[in-house]
Amino acid sequence: MMAKYIVSLAIIGTTLCGTANAKYSDRTFRNEVRDGLDIIGAQRTAHETPDVAPGELGREVYEFADAVKSDDIKMFIPTTMYVRLGGGIGLPFMSEHARYNGHSHEIDNAYSAQIGLGLNLSSYVRTEFDFQMSELKFRHIPDVSATYHTGGAMLYFDFARRYVINGDVTRRRTFVPFMGVGAAIGEYRFSGADGADGMVIAAPRVAAGFNVMLTDLIGIDIMYQYQMMSGNGFGWNVARGGTDDISNIMASVRFNF
Repeated sequence: MMAKYIVSLAIIGTTLCGTANAKYSDRTFRNEVRDGLDIIGAQRTAHETPDVAPGELGREVYEFADAVKSDDIKMFIPTTMYVRLGGGIGLPFMSEHARYNGHSHEIDNAYSAQIGLGLNLSSYVRTEFDFQMSELKFRHIPDVSATYHTGGAMLYFDFARRYVINGDVTRRRTFVPFMGVGAAIGEYRFSGADGADGMVIAAPRVAAGFNVMLTDLIGIDIMYQYQMMSGNGFGWNVARGGTDDISNIMASVRFNF
């Protein structure tokens, strides 16, 4: 009898201790895990939005994801070259007048077309080789026109760096103003009575405008361009060596690669 009594007490004690240990392990373990991992979450005030992923590690992951999505940080790979295609219209009030039959006539229905190949030397300096064709008509003399075909070189300076390197992140700018200076050479053809053909030198050629990037590779250039054409000069029966000033507004699309 005594032996059975001792065995029974041992079984009861083991069962009670196991139950107590099970309760301790279940509650305490979960509490310790929660308190240990959610150190940052426990410090958040009641009015703040709860963490999407509880715990310090989860919060850091989501904060990093939010930073990557921010509009202030853009992963950008700088390009080396670009191609520019566009055209423009003449500005009569900023261009030379032609003299024909003793009268002065301002340019009318003037337009230009341009294709250029550029090389980015740095984040704020670039050079460009281009071909331009311009045709100018003159008010009140519809049968007279002037056509220019020139090839030139320009050196452009951007007033803001096109891209900025900040640690491991390269960020591009969307709006960049610029100016450029250069020269061109080609031929002109004057159509009409007493017209003349020959060589023309556009020097200086000056440009000022701005670039707006639509994507990392495609942008739009809007610029004012001034050219002093040295050749025969506007007008007919004019001695060689005359000059004429041409101003226009150019719009083009820039494709970077």
